[in-house]
Formats: sequence, structure tokens, C-alpha cells
Amino acid sequence: MEDSLILVTAPNEAGRNFIKLLMYKKLAFAVLTNSAHEEKKLKKMGVARIIRINTAHAENWFLPHECVGKVFIFENSLNLTCRFLQICRSWTRERVCVITQSGNPQGIYKGMGADQVVYRLKGELGFLLNPESVPESRTI
Repeated sequence: MEDSLILVTAPNEAGRNFIKLLMYKKLAFAVLTNSAHEEKKLKKMGVARIIRINTAHAENWFLPHECVGKVFIFENSLNLTCRFLQICRSWTRERVCVITQSGNPQGIYKGMGADQVVYRLKGELGFLLNPESVPESRTI
């Protein structure tokens, strides 16, 4: 889907670096957050599309107006990552990828709808934009 929007959660440095890469490549994306504080940080970075959602109340979850394509969820906590998976999985038929730095079992994320779980300690994440170069699950 050429005109679809990449959706990202970026509660950590790796997520924010990925956003900078998306901005550099001039790709259409939006950032999903449940935090007013994080929304302010994102605006300071120059993020144009921010979707703030109350993750505690499912009746308030809404489908964005744009067509959602790939989803990249950077892990902050097991709870919040699972909640974002629950929200985003129904918004797209494309790949949903969780990027984690912890040892949380990938089976939990896969069971919640993630197509990929990528273990990343630090470094460049541009390879995520090229699905042919990323195996189903990967430790880096």
C-alpha cells in the first residue's frame, strides 16, 4: 500500500531514533501514544501526526482517518505493548512488528497479533523498513 501510513509507538530512545529515520526518509507516518508528556516530546521533535488514545477504555479506541499500513511498536512495558497490539492489530492487514530490549517471551506478543518480534539492544533500525531483510524473529 503506497498511500498507507506507518504507525509507530515510540516511548524510548530507539523509537525516537526510528521516528527521526522516518522523517529523514520523508515517509508518511503517525505516532500513537497514550501520554500527554510523550505527545509534547513528539511535537518538539517535529512530528506532524500524533494519535493520542486512552488505552484504558476500549470504547474510546478509534480507527484513524488515514489507511494504516505497517505498525512498529517499541516496547516500554509488557502491559502497554500488549494493549497497543490489541488496538493496532485490527487497524491493519500489514506487518505488525514489536521491537523489544527485554526478555519478555515473544509468544505473548505473537499471541496478541505481532507478526514479528525483534530483539534490539542498540544501534540502527533502518532494516525494519525493508521486510525482506528481517527474518520472522531476530536477535540483534
